[in-house]
Amino acid sequence: MDTSNTVNIPIAVEATARPVVILRPRTGFLDLDLAEVWGYRELLYFLIWRELKVRYKQAAIGAGWAIIQPVFMVLIFSAVFGMFARIPSDGFPYPVFAFTAVLAWTYFSQALGRCSTGLVEDAELIRKIYFPRLILPFSAVVAPLVDLLLALPVLLAMMLWYGIIPSPNILVLPFFVLLALLLALACGLWLGPINVRYRDIKHVIPFLIQVWMFASPVVYPVSMVPERWQLLYSLNPMVGVIEGFRWAVLGQGSPNLVAIAISVLAVLVLLAGGLVYFSRMQRYFADVI
Repeated sequence: MDTSNTVNIPIAVEATARPVVILRPRTGFLDLDLAEVWGYRELLYFLIWRELKVRYKQAAIGAGWAIIQPVFMVLIFSAVFGMFARIPSDGFPYPVFAFTAVLAWTYFSQALGRCSTGLVEDAELIRKIYFPRLILPFSAVVAPLVDLLLALPVLLAMMLWYGIIPSPNILVLPFFVLLALLLALACGLWLGPINVRYRDIKHVIPFLIQVWMFASPVVYPVSMVPERWQLLYSLNPMVGVIEGFRWAVLGQGSPNLVAIAISVLAVLVLLAGGLVYFSRMQRYFADVI
């Protein structure tokens, strides 16, 4: 064969570079990648939307339950503690006094309940795909904020009915909402991983929430607690949250700075410890759950 006129034509193969994600266990003390959580913010949005849809799916009243639940609680508390037990209410009409605390407590209890059991409820999601596990407790504590926003106008209408004008202190209310959110998240970061390993926790949480409510100034004022016990009583982080809610909405007197400071410190400690504990346990979720 005559190869003198043969020309070798090189064939260029264009390779399309594709990003490769390598999943491997982290070895650091705190292996939470918050930048990665931010990168999955769209998933966080859809999980929050799913929480809201599931909560009111096939419900005849729908989001009206966000108003009915706290209203009926206040009616019962006003009858039992306001009329029969004659619990003092710091000079405010008892329904307004109770409703302010009930809003804070209802949000906190819903957020804590969802955050503590969300990992087990989303077991299939955890086993099948990868995403930052921290997104699940985040979505659980953010979704109940919608219920709080729906019920807040009812409180304002009740205040106007009793002739109480909201004070400028209400501008500080988002701080105490954030404090309640972080407290629910901090507790959920502890209870959620424990619930993955020990399913008894889901039975303990409703009992814990009920006892915690009566250990907080929801149906009674802090002034009823003997002065020598008030500092110890303020170690309950919800004391500062509820007292802050009342001061921000009703605007009378000065805020209980000691209780609020203790609450902020307790939340920061619980949150830091919860993040470390969650980060150490999340590598086992898919295997144990």
